[in-house]
Amino acid sequence: MFIDTHCHLDASEFNDDRISVIARAKAAGVERIVIPAIGRCNFAAVRDLAHSFAGGYYALGIHPLFVARSLDEDLDILAQEVTQALSDPRFVGIGEIGLDFFVKDIAEGEPRKRQEHFYYEQLKLARKHDLPVLLHVRRSQDMILKYLNRVPEVGGIAHAFNGSDQQADRFVERGFALGLGGAMTFTRARQIRRLATRVPISGLVLETDSPDIAPAWLQGAHPRNTPEQIPAIAQVLAQLRGMSQVEVAQQTGASALRILPRLAM
Repeated sequence: MFIDTHCHLDASEFNDDRISVIARAKAAGVERIVIPAIGRCNFAAVRDLAHSFAGGYYALGIHPLFVARSLDEDLDILAQEVTQALSDPRFVGIGEIGLDFFVKDIAEGEPRKRQEHFYYEQLKLARKHDLPVLLHVRRSQDMILKYLNRVPEVGGIAHAFNGSDQQADRFVERGFALGLGGAMTFTRARQIRRLATRVPISGLVLETDSPDIAPAWLQGAHPRNTPEQIPAIAQVLAQLRGMSQVEVAQQTGASALRILPRLAM
């Protein structure tokens, strides 16, 4: 099956046609869509949206880019929300969480320390409840891994992965899957495309990060990505690996169900 393991379907870019976007994804064969939260501001939104259509699932977490505008008490509220969500079959894990060292304003000093604090506390929350995590790893793979050494029981998905071969191996060895999406469809993305061919298919899952990271065939100044692009992204991966699209769908789908077992509920 086709699964979009990372789609910000609650974003304002979908306010005018969200229902039709979901319908087109379903018509394209995308059977499950995971909607990660970014902070306290949208915990309820992602939960309600996931429950509004067949195949909708959600994760709860505080995104590193939203840590600066989050309060310390938001971690307590997240913990409460997660405890309540454990009985919800549409809830799959903790996310989107992680570290972002690409944005200079938050990559150093106190903002960075705060990012790391929020990330570590959310990893511990995931361990407490035996939940997978959806990791934001932009230019932060080594530090992400450093904290995973402290909480080695936690697994999940390294979303929009664009690290080195060695970093990829370290994630996969831990049982993580690497999320591949629109960036892989550009011929200039040589490192990502190399990873797409050398990492075992069992260590890969598909994602869009909609409305961001649009694939190469979506044109315009600000192209909007959508979950219906998953089959075409799968076809690119199939071509890179010398597989059929059906095989890619089956194996990445199986990996998603293994990494996010609540998707099978």
